[in-house]
Amino acid sequence: MDLQPSGRPVQQILDDAVAGRRISAGDAHTLILEGDLLDLGLAANEVRNRFNDPAVATYNVDRNINYTNVCVYKCRFCAFYREPGDPEGYLLPFEEIGRKVEETLALNGTGILMQGGVHPDLPISFYEDLLRYLRSSYPACHVHAFSPPEIKFIARKERMSFYDVIARLKAAGLMSIPGGGAEILSDPIRKDVLAYPKCSAEEWIDVMRQAHRNGLRTSATMMYGMGEAVAARVEHFQRVRDLQDETGGFTAFISWTFQHEHTEMPDVPETYAEEYLRTLAVSRLFLDNVVHFQTSWVTQGKKIGQVALSFGADDMGSIMIEENVVASAGTHYRMSQDEMEHLISSAGFIPRQRTNLYERLVTRADTAEMARKYRGSLTPQNRDLVSSALLPVLG
Repeated sequence: MDLQPSGRPVQQILDDAVAGRRISAGDAHTLILEGDLLDLGLAANEVRNRFNDPAVATYNVDRNINYTNVCVYKCRFCAFYREPGDPEGYLLPFEEIGRKVEETLALNGTGILMQGGVHPDLPISFYEDLLRYLRSSYPACHVHAFSPPEIKFIARKERMSFYDVIARLKAAGLMSIPGGGAEILSDPIRKDVLAYPKCSAEEWIDVMRQAHRNGLRTSATMMYGMGEAVAARVEHFQRVRDLQDETGGFTAFISWTFQHEHTEMPDVPETYAEEYLRTLAVSRLFLDNVVHFQTSWVTQGKKIGQVALSFGADDMGSIMIEENVVASAGTHYRMSQDEMEHLISSAGFIPRQRTNLYERLVTRADTAEMARKYRGSLTPQNRDLVSSALLPVLG
């Protein structure tokens, strides 16, 4: 894998990408180092519009449920985990997870993203029982759950293959798999930040490969800005593109920057908006087989989230009813559905709510029945997220 700058003229690379001609990893490296930010954005926006309706930007309503913060691994960049036996460690009861699902549905939500630390004591039967509980209790809710490190640990614990673990979880109700645990798919970096033990770059890729073989869609993610070289980011892009060529199973690519507060890496320089937008644009130009790209307004803020819609992203992601991992590192953002639609409109796009796998668009009329059914589940701290269309109903 040749990751060094290609040496080709920047404009030639941009022209190729916009025309639909595949660019190389070396070309991506050159663009990150030498490309003019606005030129990158313009090119990425043209590619975005080739894959998606130029007038529309989508979003979804879901929440991140972290069922446990107990983890056997000690990633240096993580402020969320607690070691086994720590008094601050928790494992949510199924009923509490159910209440969180109900509140999500009450807020016009369509699904949940559920993942946690890698808890040493949970057998595969725990995950199957949780999935069956959710599917039987909330059949309207899409369950996007259990990242590759969790799948790997279950496979090791149960002495099963990745494929067989995923097959059993799918039979119990798993509907798709999130891209958590990817960070940077470059093993030297993973070893430096202590992410390698939870899964190597190839193990992360293989879990996703086996998910796709099982007929499940997954997302691809990247967290960067941990002091890695540009070549490591480009290697990450290449690994994702190669697997997408092989399986076509990724629905979207989501990248965000490392948040260092409360981690073991407090001295890593902050990654600012210019670098975020540059990296987003180049990822859109290089990943020519991925349709959807999300903004990272949760780490960059709402205004940069809007700008990102003109730098290759076509989706604003979730309103974030709940998010704990990034918040534990000192970054706290959330918004209501009304505010999300206002931000998208203000950025010049038509806002449309989507389902978790981008398979269809939904309206508030589509979600109103579930919202009415579970309106009693709204907690005081989340009543400010209620859609204005529901206020007469909720009283």
